[in-house]
Amino acid sequence: MSPEEYVQQKAAASGSSFYYAFLFLPKERRAAITAFYAFCREIDDVVDEVTDPGVAYTKLAWWHAEVLKSYAGEPTHPVMKALMPLAPNYRIEARHLQAVIEGCQMDLAQNRYLDFPNLRTYCHLVAGIVGEVAARIFGQTDDITTTYAHKLGLAFQMTNIIRDVGEDALRGRIYLPVNELQQFDVKAHEILKRQYSERFTALMKFQTERALALYDEALALLPETDRRAQKPGLMMASIYRTLLREIAADNYQVLHQRVSLTPLRKFWLAWKTQAFGKVQ
Repeated sequence: MSPEEYVQQKAAASGSSFYYAFLFLPKERRAAITAFYAFCREIDDVVDEVTDPGVAYTKLAWWHAEVLKSYAGEPTHPVMKALMPLAPNYRIEARHLQAVIEGCQMDLAQNRYLDFPNLRTYCHLVAGIVGEVAARIFGQTDDITTTYAHKLGLAFQMTNIIRDVGEDALRGRIYLPVNELQQFDVKAHEILKRQYSERFTALMKFQTERALALYDEALALLPETDRRAQKPGLMMASIYRTLLREIAADNYQVLHQRVSLTPLRKFWLAWKTQAFGKVQ
């Protein structure tokens, strides 16, 4: 299997909404975002699939060294072999990849966040930086687009956190800020035991309203000159905002299930954004 086939398989297997946005890109840009996304999946899988923290730290340390070697001209992993020929064209720097690794290391070091500013720091590493790289690959021409990309990445990550409350609880993780749990009188053990309540519903409504506001803020930051180039990000925003509305319509039943959109619906939302340029 070639490095290009490897990253394509890795990206497609994730079933992520991001994959549907990639389909509309020109060949080289699609190859670059697919390789970068495969890298992110590799790093994320270390945290999600390796149960021994010591082993996970070792694997992340290996990836840290692999990034340094790759930028020195000696990639060994298929993902890095696929990514490195394209990295200079889209200004993908070693610091971007190291930030993603650093964010995942935070997952190994802590499973609670005291407040939203602390959570926001984590989100910037695992999602804001990803948004920055994606914007470059899509064809960014205006520096302000980086601010848009960071804000949109935060909105995406907050959507993931809302969707995955139950799955994260099974791993002993609660990303919802501690002070906000206290504000709504939701106990950590209730989430870990996946117990619903009116208090939990109110907490999730608060989280969802903030996430939706972040999408609005991000979209307002996107310069008109880059709007056409950044359509893949707008496709993802359309898919993720629709998902948030589905979660709200289902009364935030996220503790015992993972709410998702069908592949056909994701493709339809992506196509509509590509065709009409509007985010649902």
